[in-house]
Amino acid sequence: MPALPTLRAAEERDIDAITEIYAEAVRDGRASFELEPPDTAEMHARWRKVIDAGYPYIVGTFDGEVGGYAYTGPYHNRPAYRWTAEDSIYVDPRFQGRGMGLALLTELMKQSEAAGIRQVVAVIGDSANLASVRLHARLGFRPVGTLVNVGFKHGRWLDTVIMQKSLGEAATTPPM
Repeated sequence: MPALPTLRAAEERDIDAITEIYAEAVRDGRASFELEPPDTAEMHARWRKVIDAGYPYIVGTFDGEVGGYAYTGPYHNRPAYRWTAEDSIYVDPRFQGRGMGLALLTELMKQSEAAGIRQVVAVIGDSANLASVRLHARLGFRPVGTLVNVGFKHGRWLDTVIMQKSLGEAATTPPM
């Protein structure tokens, strides 16, 4: 059985690897609806914004090499949404199928709950992205809708699947 990835908080030294993982997803995949990969400076700014806002941002490594990353960030910026977050998870294709996604998303949910997040929304690009849909379902996310033909990339119209997971006390008590 292959070893599980090592998980830790993403650090500034990880930004180059994170940038490369995301660039591949933008160039070759349909999970992200960006059309041009952001450069390292932009990815650094995005990482900084997430951690400065107090959201978790983690990486998974095998033998010290970053093979994936995940984070939560604001679902929307209006104040009433502050207990709801959107998750993002990307795994280098070389590390897919080795438990990286499951480990990252499991830890991300633990850290998000500890940060006071009550609801997590997954906005999954491309309804054909069954690996992401199955991963989220495995961790208790439930489908709440599909936005049909809302993005155009790689010569075709793409859907967005929306899934949601409640954390901790969820909607049973007022937030602190």
